[in-house]
Amino acid sequence: MRKIYMPSTAAADTLKAIKLLEGRWKLIILFHLFDGKVQRYSDLERLIPDISQKMLAQQLRRLEFDGIVHRTVYPEVPPKVEYRLTEWGQALCPALDALLSWADQKDSFEEPA
Repeated sequence: MRKIYMPSTAAADTLKAIKLLEGRWKLIILFHLFDGKVQRYSDLERLIPDISQKMLAQQLRRLEFDGIVHRTVYPEVPPKVEYRLTEWGQALCPALDALLSWADQKDSFEEPA
């Protein structure tokens, strides 16, 4: 059943949703995991060259804790760790596609000087 929002509850719940995605790197990490992609930690390091190892690890841990990303560790040497979106994380894809479409429209709404 879909929740009915009033302005005050919508604002509070929007804040909760934004907190799940806040941070400089989370959305970039998520885009690299969309469409069922599975990425190893080293792949994500290569795909996001400006992120530090510490920050990548922190952001992935937080996304895993929040239930957006699933982490699989394989018992081998060296350790193989893979990341993928959970079903709930994958459900975020249409919203982020809409966000990109919205951003693309910016120029068509520019006010003349």
